[in-house]
Amino acid sequence: MASVPSLASSVNQRVADALASALPEAGGADPLLRRSDRADFQANGILALAKKAKANPRELAATVVEGIPTGDLIEEIEVSGPGFLNITVSDAAIVSTLAARAADDRLGVPLNASAGTTVIDYAQPNVAKEMHVGHLRSAVIGAAMVEILEFTGEKVVRRHHIGDWGTQFGMLIQYLLEHPHELDHKSDSEVSGEEAMSNLNRLYKASRALFDSDEEFKTRARARVVDLQAGEPETLALWQRFVDESKIYFYSVFNKLDMDIQDPDVVGESGYNDMLVETCKLLEESGVAVRSNGALCVFFEDVKGPDGNPTPLIVQKSDGGFGYAATDLSAIRDRVTNLGATELIYVVDARQSLHFKMVFETARRAGWLNDEVKAVQLAFGTVLGKDGKPFKTREGETVRLVDLLDEAIDRASAVVREKAQDLTEAEIAERGAQVGIGAVKYADLSTSAARDYKFDLDHMVSLNGDTSVYLQYAYARIQSILRKAGDARPVAHPEVALAPTERALGLHLDGFGELIAEAAAEHAPHKLAAYLYQLASLYTSFYSECPVLKADTAEQVENRLFLCELTARTLSKGMSLLGIRTPEKL
Repeated sequence: MASVPSLASSVNQRVADALASALPEAGGADPLLRRSDRADFQANGILALAKKAKANPRELAATVVEGIPTGDLIEEIEVSGPGFLNITVSDAAIVSTLAARAADDRLGVPLNASAGTTVIDYAQPNVAKEMHVGHLRSAVIGAAMVEILEFTGEKVVRRHHIGDWGTQFGMLIQYLLEHPHELDHKSDSEVSGEEAMSNLNRLYKASRALFDSDEEFKTRARARVVDLQAGEPETLALWQRFVDESKIYFYSVFNKLDMDIQDPDVVGESGYNDMLVETCKLLEESGVAVRSNGALCVFFEDVKGPDGNPTPLIVQKSDGGFGYAATDLSAIRDRVTNLGATELIYVVDARQSLHFKMVFETARRAGWLNDEVKAVQLAFGTVLGKDGKPFKTREGETVRLVDLLDEAIDRASAVVREKAQDLTEAEIAERGAQVGIGAVKYADLSTSAARDYKFDLDHMVSLNGDTSVYLQYAYARIQSILRKAGDARPVAHPEVALAPTERALGLHLDGFGELIAEAAAEHAPHKLAAYLYQLASLYTSFYSECPVLKADTAEQVENRLFLCELTARTLSKGMSLLGIRTPEKL
């Protein structure tokens, strides 16, 4: 495994060295190299440095150019405008660098030298409640961040903070106690997620109706909450049945989303119960939290209610009950002290931003978070319907996640069937699921998480435009070319001249490692999606302008097959980091 320095970093180093010898006081200054439409790269850091040194920028640029060797890496370099450097790299350097990437399983992507331990809190459904479209984003964005960070060498601990505690369980448990067969399964064989959810739905509705109409039942249900919080064994055993039944359902949905959720990673609100009293004690003794009207509160200068009075974070209510803040603060303590986290990422709806801002600030004041241990909310926007309003059914209900996924799979299967030449029915069904689920994930991930996005299945499963289907077809097309290549093998030939579309494709392929580092550091899976879309677009241009199997010489055929193969590997790796499959045939 060898990390391969990108052409950009090699060019940057050469310019920096020449700059340091031309202007010694600027030693270590950044030449500000970027991709350019005038040449391969443009360095525009000389202007500011010349201004600082009171030198003429064009003269300084000319001196720098004299100090840069050309031939192997840099083919041509010219001073343009007030002192920019336009730099063209050689075809041989592009192909040689790509050959080094192709020789490595990781495509030459380096591991992050300062990798630590990140705990990601994502995919947080509620026990005994149906998952709806609002649960989609946390799961999809979180899963992509897990993969991207792990690929950079980060140790990642997954946490699914499910809603499995609270007063509503008193009502559910009491009802189950009085109607003990409500959660029984029809048979001993495998229970479907659909059956588990319909059991829970039915029980929830029946217990709610009784709770609202029968005062005596309401009293018994409220007493049951006290038993639950006290850990009374029979009550806990019934509570566990709700959790287990819900997990059958959750896992069926995550399975449909092609997501791997492991039982040990599911640590719900209940998992922190034993820490709550101590968390409050630590906050109160350190003076971070104070009693106000009997409640334990943390106050902030910049958080005020509509009346102008400070709005506190309530850690413990005046009746002794604990709110979300106590659980979230206990989770931070656990993740930092027991799991050794250096970073905590919370993939949570943007509407909870104020809550998390207050929780993180409280944890900083308590010393659980500091410069070495950071917490961030990867806040996401709302899923909208085609009309631009929050996504609802015609009846104004929230949309069931399972229904959406099923519809996406149906639509995608129709697209696959239409295009499929030699696929069996079983293959069409399998590809339909991979294309449909990929389409849903990509639509979410190709939008910056903070923005709202429109859930538009017509667009998502379209073969044209910025969709995962476009990327999957580009990948499948390359596989088809590689299958048809016969005796011709993908081999890099640095001596072969490149056409403009080959150069553009090669330079983009070479930027994969730097892009991964950026997406990881900024928690920005949408940047990876944008990179992959551009890669598929550049490949399409290359494919339409450069015959692969009918190229002029045997070396050119091999070199173009080499570019095809590396494009396919990069697409496949990038898509898998987003949680999207790349079928070999479509």
